[in-house]
Amino acid sequence: MGSLAEDARALMAATADVAGEKVSEARKRLAAALESGKKILGQVKDKAVEGAKATDEAVREHPYQALAIAFGVGAIAGYLISRRCSRNGD
Repeated sequence: MGSLAEDARALMAATADVAGEKVSEARKRLAAALESGKKILGQVKDKAVEGAKATDEAVREHPYQALAIAFGVGAIAGYLISRRCSRNGD
């Protein structure tokens, strides 16, 4: 995402001296898209941090239940993977 934003900024800088209504409109749309992307990325980061904190708190409050759930999910995933591999002849 950061690389894409840097490339977009470089493109805007490279086309700064290009005249034309279409180029100007494209630059405006690109600038708006970059701002929108920054805002959405910030919101996603905030939600991810909130989710991680909530998960950490839940695991600390109920460690054995969290361990049992993790074990159960791992066992089911292992069973499904082994079934798929045996069906494919691997």
